[in-house]
Amino acid sequence: MRLASLVLCLLLCVSGLAQQKQVVGYTISKEQLEEDRKKYLEAIKETQDQLDAIKNDKKATMSQLRALQNKLADRQRLIGNINQQLDNIDNTIKTSSTEVGSLKQRLELLKVRYAQSIRYAYETRSSYDMLAFLFSSNSFNDAMRRMKYLKKFREFRKEQVEQIRITENQLQHKIGVLNAEKAQKDELLTSQVQQKQVLVKETDEQNKVIQDLKGKESQLLKEIEKNRKNARKIDNAIQNIIDREIKKAEEEERKKAALAAKAAAAPTKPVAATKPGTVEPPANNNNPPVVNPRNREPKGEAQPLLLTPTDVALSANFEGNKGKLYWPVEKGYISDHFGVHPHPVEKQVMIDNDGIDIQTAPGSEARAVFDGVVTSVFSVGDNSIVVIQHANYFTVYNNLTNVTVKKDDHVTVKQRLGTVANNDEGIPTIKFQVWKAVKGKSVKLNPEQWIGRAR
Repeated sequence: MRLASLVLCLLLCVSGLAQQKQVVGYTISKEQLEEDRKKYLEAIKETQDQLDAIKNDKKATMSQLRALQNKLADRQRLIGNINQQLDNIDNTIKTSSTEVGSLKQRLELLKVRYAQSIRYAYETRSSYDMLAFLFSSNSFNDAMRRMKYLKKFREFRKEQVEQIRITENQLQHKIGVLNAEKAQKDELLTSQVQQKQVLVKETDEQNKVIQDLKGKESQLLKEIEKNRKNARKIDNAIQNIIDREIKKAEEEERKKAALAAKAAAAPTKPVAATKPGTVEPPANNNNPPVVNPRNREPKGEAQPLLLTPTDVALSANFEGNKGKLYWPVEKGYISDHFGVHPHPVEKQVMIDNDGIDIQTAPGSEARAVFDGVVTSVFSVGDNSIVVIQHANYFTVYNNLTNVTVKKDDHVTVKQRLGTVANNDEGIPTIKFQVWKAVKGKSVKLNPEQWIGRAR
């Protein structure tokens, strides 16, 4: 009977040792959310610094409005980030609470089992009982098995104590994590309330600026029409530049095709008889006929403008960095987006932006977003414009001063191109565009899809 009790106790101990739970730590998504929160706060601070500088100039009302709109958008993203963190913390608290309950149950079970083993050890503490248990064996092998059982029982008692200690440590750690999560939740809830209050104030401030600007409707319409005319001039100039490059590439192709056709149509020269003792020189096979890769492309499709193998590799590199290109300035925020959209004040008036406008700090330097060759440097009015070719892609840097590059210069990524000039309101603003040259035409692309989010 005692042997059966001992075996049952050992089995219970083994079962208990196999039930240990793993402590769950912080997730990567939580760390990413915290990193995003810091970025939003940094972006809001950067915009606020520029907004403070704008407020010193009462004429800079449109720039002030765009700065407020940008800050409001970042504020809303920050509140959304806080909501995501709160959801994650709620899930973590729920999971941690369940684990704390499980660890408490496990700890109680380990203590009960340990108490059972102690009682059994107390009942069999007599040396006579131990000897009687051994000598009552039916054989020598049976006695050896009983000795092993007794040894295992002592070892498992030690392991029981260790498991109780480990479980108690896990429980204390999990309770600490749970308390920390609850404290962080309280902080985030406080931050959420504060951010929503600030959002209401900033929204009121934005509405006030819009009302002030609506009183200058005629002036705004004149500025809009002026900007449209300048944009058309620049747009036409850029298209002419790209068309010129397309024609140049097509002319190169025609020349290569003509040479290839001439080489293929040339009659084969008869082999001259060689004198005895002379050696015929080997044929020159180092220059095989040039094959135009476009001849293998499907007909009827607009194909990219590819100039040379080097350009093809560079173009692929440019495309491979879509969404990761450097910004054309080190710091700033997008004050006007790409494409057709309503004017911030005159909603019935549509704005068609060929690129994006980035407001930045005074004295900021414009820089190349990728390696390339300067195709053109020209001016429209007071605006200096630099166009850089990256194989069949072009980037345009508009509204510069003190330009430091010239046509045909090879530039590297982040190389200085000039200083960002002020817009009509005295705010440093660069107009950045991305174009793609396609066989026979040029296409405007959304720069926001090409530059990276991280500044």
